[in-house]
Amino acid sequence: MHHKYFTTLPLASLASLAVATPYETREAAPGLIDDLLTGILNPMQQLIKDVLGGVKSGINDEISTKPLVCLTTLDSCCPWYDVSAELTKLFTETNGECNDNARAAVRFGFHDAGAWDKDSTFGGADGSLMMDFSEESRSENNGLQTVRTVLRSVQAKYKVGYADLAQYAHNHATITCPKGPRVRTFIGRKDATQANPTGKLPDVNDSADNLIALFQRKGFSAHDLAALVGAHATAKQRFVDTSAAGMPLDTTPGVWDVEFYNDTLNNNAGKNEKVFVLPSDKVLSVHPQVKDEWREFVGNQPHWNEDYAKAYIRMSLLGVQNLKDLKECTKTLPKKKNI
Repeated sequence: MHHKYFTTLPLASLASLAVATPYETREAAPGLIDDLLTGILNPMQQLIKDVLGGVKSGINDEISTKPLVCLTTLDSCCPWYDVSAELTKLFTETNGECNDNARAAVRFGFHDAGAWDKDSTFGGADGSLMMDFSEESRSENNGLQTVRTVLRSVQAKYKVGYADLAQYAHNHATITCPKGPRVRTFIGRKDATQANPTGKLPDVNDSADNLIALFQRKGFSAHDLAALVGAHATAKQRFVDTSAAGMPLDTTPGVWDVEFYNDTLNNNAGKNEKVFVLPSDKVLSVHPQVKDEWREFVGNQPHWNEDYAKAYIRMSLLGVQNLKDLKECTKTLPKKKNI
């Protein structure tokens, strides 16, 4: 709002990608991800570049069940089959829609990755919000404490990296919600060694111009921003107006659909009869750089899913320097659901 070495990489090195060392030093990574995707690229770097450039889709519907014998030394995605099964139980309502854990996991992925911009030498998608750096006590992270505890229990059980789990959980939650896209999902990030920087996340009362500028410093266009805020399709507000705590931001909060775009256009900022409209969403919906794309998403689920997936992949890789070492594990996510 939010990548040739694999052909020669030793199998033992692949195994190490599945479990990140919590305090392994992360190199400073100022500059946009695009600056890391120049020159001779390995297949993973090339894939990421192609997705961000629109050459390939950010959605991958490949699905695989966990093999009877799944060795991390042969496939670093192995533990993620079990993580996926656990998250499915944690994120799904009895009616098949996504629940409060899922919608919080979507927000958690944004807040962990989004605390970064092109001038940052640390931060981004590094798992710091899930780790012991006290970020959960920051006011902008109000409401994420419960899902943080849930995700920490998953991490403790399966010993996967914090940074990877924060983004994996976002992508899993997205597909747990009916109609959501299977966003390409990468593992192999390095975990944080310190708290993310402050002042890098959007404010619900900020102007559209400031929000666009904030996201541009992370590498997102106004078009990308229009797609990313659609994640509010499954959101509920709790702290903007405590008198309306729990009100959804669109009329179908258990479904990953485009009703949010129409609901925002047709209601005033604040509490309405059925939905709560964040001031930031309202001003973006009518801003000259955003409004045309916003209206394009109304009634067009495939368009939004594609644009969201592409933009969120960039979000999920903010501040990640070791792009060549990543592995795609989208195949471990659940299949997409329709109503």
